[in-house]
This record gives sequence, C-alpha cells and structure tokens, in this order.
Amino acid sequence: MCIGNRYGGDDAIGPYVADQLKDKSNDSVVLDCGTVPENFTSVVKRHKPKYLIIIDAVEMGLTPGEMRIVPKEKIGRMHISTHGIPISILMTYLEEYVENIFFVGIQPKTMSGSLTDSVKASGENLIKLIINKNIASIEKLQ
Repeated sequence: MCIGNRYGGDDAIGPYVADQLKDKSNDSVVLDCGTVPENFTSVVKRHKPKYLIIIDAVEMGLTPGEMRIVPKEKIGRMHISTHGIPISILMTYLEEYVENIFFVGIQPKTMSGSLTDSVKASGENLIKLIINKNIASIEKLQ
C-alpha cells in the first residue's frame, strides 16, 4: 500500500514507489492508494497477504530521505502525509487479515513542488529491499 499525493513534493514517494514496483515485481499486488488508503482495504482483505508493506512520507525529525520501520504505537505522535484516516487505525483494522504489517516511513524534505533527489533515492533503495524480500533490514524508529 503506497500512500501519498503525487503533486505534494516528497509526499509523492508512495505513488512513485508504486509506479516502479508495478514494473519490477511480478509476485506482489501493488496498490497506489493516493491519499485514501482506506478505500483499498477490500483488496487487502480479498488477497489476505502474508506480508503487507505500507509506504508513506513521515515527518520523523530525520535527515530527508532516511527511512524507518515505524511501529504502530509510535504513529500517534507523528505527522503523516495528507490522508484522513490515521495509519495506526488502518493497521489495526488490517491485522485481522494480514499476518505481518510493516509501515515504512520516509522522511520528506518538502511537501510541495517535486519529489526531491534524496527522497527519490531512498524510494529506489526501498524498492530493491522489497524485491529482495529484505524489509526487516530497515532500522526501526526509536
């Protein structure tokens, strides 16, 4: 589940990753959820994947482009993207249908203009980790 606004600077990292993964990953269902991830829960429920990766721009106070796995219990204290439903509520709802949920946050530099180079590079790195099934190697947010 890739979340974000294509026209919102680094908030476009989710849709960017979705576009790239659709071309490179044959064994995954890739969802470009835009700013309404709650509209895609039926797809997740139908597929009942073993792993679900949620990707979004997250203000974590890090260097732009740094990414972290964000534990559900830490989400309430952060500003996350431009969507309406809190990701923690989305994750709680989907836990009934998915064995393992990873929320990967990428630190934005700007939420206006174009996707910045540092965030785009982080997205490329994340794509490689997803394809190689190595998401667990991403550092967790402390």
